[in-house]
Amino acid sequence: MKNRLKVLRAEKSWSQADLADRLGVSRQTVIAIEKGKYDPSLPLAFTISRTFGMAIEEIFSPEA
Repeated sequence: MKNRLKVLRAEKSWSQADLADRLGVSRQTVIAIEKGKYDPSLPLAFTISRTFGMAIEEIFSPEA
């Protein structure tokens, strides 16, 4: 799954650790999601969308 997490995080000037703290996950989890190596669970995807004030579909999209 493709995502815009890295770009959105950079727009807020948050480090990976900052975002991890806000999401209640490890920094390694944020890194893995940003690199597309890990797809978040549905509850985590909802937490991410609430954190950025966006719909899940605005952040995540299926690989083409």
